[in-house]
Amino acid sequence: MRANQRILALMQKDLLLEARQQYTLYGILLYLASTIFVVYLSMDQPEEKVWNGLFWVIQLFVCINAVAKSFLQENRGRMLYFYSIAGARDFVLSKLLFNALLMIVMSLLSLGVFTVLLGNPLENGLIFVFITCLGGVSLSLVFTFLAAIAAKAQQQAALMAIMGFPIIIPQLLLLMKISSTAFASVIQGGWWQMVGLLAGLDLMVIALAVILFPFLWRD
Repeated sequence: MRANQRILALMQKDLLLEARQQYTLYGILLYLASTIFVVYLSMDQPEEKVWNGLFWVIQLFVCINAVAKSFLQENRGRMLYFYSIAGARDFVLSKLLFNALLMIVMSLLSLGVFTVLLGNPLENGLIFVFITCLGGVSLSLVFTFLAAIAAKAQQQAALMAIMGFPIIIPQLLLLMKISSTAFASVIQGGWWQMVGLLAGLDLMVIALAVILFPFLWRD
């Protein structure tokens, strides 16, 4: 079996697990809708900067609930089975791709609920949709990589929080800066450089996962 076929098969496995464990998906959707509804009750329609900041903070917690469990639900027996049918790189790439696609869907759903309940202050909606998808992928890549490391430790949740804080805060600030362009009719100078920087960080996370995960796998 070729590498791309193994990756697709592993992604299909994750999709079937999500379909069977529907309570997890529904729990994430309930969290998403209830959080945005509470924000709506407390703020009605906030100003642009607050709207932007709240959106990305909620995306962060949605990502933690949707993505961070990906490695934590794999027990030792399953890992031994996957070791026998696929390589470490194929396994981690399948996780990265599946979680990126899952987070894109969650991010677009979140944006839809946000615009319905909290208004639509966007001047350029297409740019914000693009940044929403790119930001969702970026957050998912970071937390998938952290989940892979934390899955080998005893204090998994605490380790993810400790490792994730210094990484995710600069990324959130960069996402807020990039997405602020969507609230103006003119694209600010250096915008594409910041988008390139974010894409470069994503590629670096993928490279680190592909290089380092085989060493975790052998444990």
